[in-house]
Amino acid sequence: RIRELLDSKIKEQENLKKAELRALQAQINPHFLYNTLDTIIWMAEAKKTDQVIEIVSALSSFFRISLSKGRDWITIGEEVERVRSYLTIQKMRYRDILDYQIEVDDGVASNTILKLILQPLVENALYHGIKNKRQGGTITVRAKQKNEDEVLLEVEDNGIGFSPEKLAQLQAELDDDSGEIRLESGFGIGNVNKRIRLYYGKQYGLSIKSEYYTGTCVTLVIPAKRDDTVKAVD
Repeated sequence: RIRELLDSKIKEQENLKKAELRALQAQINPHFLYNTLDTIIWMAEAKKTDQVIEIVSALSSFFRISLSKGRDWITIGEEVERVRSYLTIQKMRYRDILDYQIEVDDGVASNTILKLILQPLVENALYHGIKNKRQGGTITVRAKQKNEDEVLLEVEDNGIGFSPEKLAQLQAELDDDSGEIRLESGFGIGNVNKRIRLYYGKQYGLSIKSEYYTGTCVTLVIPAKRDDTVKAVD
């Protein structure tokens, strides 16, 4: 009976953390939405009709996949499409400094992934890497088969990179095994890592390599799983 109560308490704590993360998910988009709408307004005022259609279509796709009928799990193809929509919008805002590439193996597109994993990493690459490098740069998103049982995901940029001090601080955050989600820190890399471990298990998580003034690469390995109940978002 004591064991049952302890297991119940542990499960309750896990569910609380998931609920906290759900709350974080709901908070990650307001500034992005505001800035995008602002961009649409000035494009419309400048009568850039084709660009308005492109950015509104990308925004619609971004939120359609974000909502995904309340599901936590979507296909890698959908997650990458959401990232593509995000980068389409941001490239229209930062056209002079931002380029991007997306490389996805056909064989992994139908595998499942925990929703909202890649976009925060891409956002981090843009705001902490590319924007801080005066001449801009490129963000590359990759998804490929690592081995029979695992998929490798990478978000790489040739931006400013992290200083050794900042990299050490970030690594300490990734190594934090407490599982505590820091609500005040938003939806940064540390919280993404904790969310991955919560859902996939503690053996999984992000790894980061960065060189100051050269760039950063964030890597994630996930199980290669397919779920027939995960349908494409309508």
